[in-house]
Parts: sequence; C-alpha cells; structure tokens
Amino acid sequence: MTSHILEAFNQTKKEKRPALLTYTVAGDNTKKRSLDIIKAIAQNADIIELGFPHNTPIADGGQIQESSHRALKNGIKLKDVFNIVKDFKKSKYAKPLILMGYFNLILQYGPVNFLKQCKKVGVNGLIIVDLPYPENKPFAAQCKKYSVSFIQLLSPTTTKERMKQIIRDSHDMIYYISMLSTTGAKLKVSPKMILKNYQMIKKINPAKNLVIGFGITTKTIAKLKNTDGLVVGSQLCKEITRSLKLGQNPVTNLHRMVLNLKRKII
Repeated sequence: MTSHILEAFNQTKKEKRPALLTYTVAGDNTKKRSLDIIKAIAQNADIIELGFPHNTPIADGGQIQESSHRALKNGIKLKDVFNIVKDFKKSKYAKPLILMGYFNLILQYGPVNFLKQCKKVGVNGLIIVDLPYPENKPFAAQCKKYSVSFIQLLSPTTTKERMKQIIRDSHDMIYYISMLSTTGAKLKVSPKMILKNYQMIKKINPAKNLVIGFGITTKTIAKLKNTDGLVVGSQLCKEITRSLKLGQNPVTNLHRMVLNLKRKII
C-alpha cells in the first residue's frame, strides 16, 4: 500500500511542480479556528504540517513561538491536537498530514500510545525536531510498525557521510533545513546556493523525496520550484498574528496566501 505522502509527491511530479507543504500550530488561535484554517489551506496545499504547541520550541522563531503561545494560552493539549487531525481527516478537504513537535511530549504520552493514536486519527508522518539520527532509529522503526512515516532532517552542516546514512534509513520524505537559524529568519543564503546544496543531496538517492524548509515565503518560493517540495510555515503563522491584531479573519487570509503561493510554483 502506497503511503498518502508518497501519493501526494507522485501527483505533484505528474503536474511537474513541487509539492506545497504548509505549517501551522494546532489550536492557533482556537481549536475550531485551527481546524478551519487547515481545511482552508488544504484546498491548495498538498501536504499539511501541524505543530503540536510547546512552551520551549528550540528551533522555532518568533512567529511560530507566538502561535504556540496563543494555542497554549487556550489550553491546547495533545488530545485536542488529535481531535483536530481526526476532524480534518473526516472532512472533504483531507490531505496527508504530518505532525511536527518535540520528543519530550511524546515521552510523557508514551511512545506506543502516541503512535497508536496517530494511526487511529490518520496522522501520516512525524517530524521530531529534537530527536536526531541515529538516536531516532528505535522510534523511527516503531513509527513504521504503525504506518507512520518518520521524517528525517538534514541541515547545511550535516556531513556527506552522515547524509548517506540518514537518507538510506529515511521513510517517505526527507526535510532539508536550508540555513542555520531558527524558522522565520530572512533567507541568509541565496536561492541559487540552496538549490546547489539541494541538488548535491538529491544525487545521493534521486528516488527519495526531498523538501526544503526555512526561509520560504511568497518572495522566494518561485526561485526554488525546481525541487520535490517546499515548506512554508513562519509566513503563515505571521499572517495569523497580523489578522488577529487587525480583527480580520485568518481563515480567509490564509486561504488567499496559500493560493498565491501555489500559483507561484505551478
């Protein structure tokens, strides 16, 4: 059985464009609105990434931290995140969904219970920011048992040797962090340089789906479209903050923004 994540990439390759992956924080700014936002985004995104809110998100910049803070202030718990996923997967807008977060929350929940719940509600993949390779091998093997794809991370400082091992052990998708910084920072590296690094990684195993995250916005996305997939997160979280401050509806604003992003990569 092909995974839903692989199906999404196969489809975008047929359309000769990169997959568009979007990231928002579960429960930002309310449970209902968070669900409405991902349903609105999913009309133009190919894969939905949903962060589970955390009070000390080490890799996240200001925009995502604000989103997490709003969700936590509203009392969002892991069970609420699972409910949002379940409702989204039952809707007509359902798309492959990846949960992104930190391992200590999974440990508190119990890794096996967590994976059982993921399978039950329809989570297709996991990105665990603070669980690097090879420490993640036992958990990644557990994920496979529950048909959940464990997504490995690569960064500009990952050595070639280590990259080969990570790519060999990866599941349906690999996430390349384009630059050394927290999310939402301005692109410090030129799109040309990012693509050069990307092509070098892609050569290691051309069959594996490799996406780029960090620093991707409406301004930079078109220059990076010669890739398997692109992740936009901080710009969306920033738009939720802006909409709320102006008393506008983030659901319609994000729908418009993601449609605009997609138009730039078609």
